[in-house]
Amino acid sequence: MNLEQLIAVSGLSGIYRMAANRSNGLIIEDVKTGKRRFASSRKHQFTPLASIAIYTDDGESTELTKVFQQMKDQLADNPPPAASSKAEDLHEYFADVLPNYDRDRVFNGDIKKVIKWFTYLQESGVLDEEAGDEEE
Repeated sequence: MNLEQLIAVSGLSGIYRMAANRSNGLIIEDVKTGKRRFASSRKHQFTPLASIAIYTDDGESTELTKVFQQMKDQLADNPPPAASSKAEDLHEYFADVLPNYDRDRVFNGDIKKVIKWFTYLQESGVLDEEAGDEEE
């Protein structure tokens, strides 16, 4: 699973692929629709998904790629709850996916965001397509 070209953009819902780099922002492409648009660096912050990790209780962190892979592996028998679920349900699900996540430093909003991103990428087929690219 390769998340290198995927970014989260503050103020915009969804996940985007970086299409081009400009001096004053990025041209981004929605992974679901393929529509391109300009996002100014003055208005938005860009976070590459490959640079995101989840804190674990041993003082280290686990890459988002590995968390998504665990979620994908458990999809059939342990589907993710809705992001609007109760906090207890979210933490219970996340404990199944990543048993050693740091409960003090990983907040409800973080878990919701990971679930939303996973669902978005799964619905758009990006997780399957990128797994296929890695095997080639």
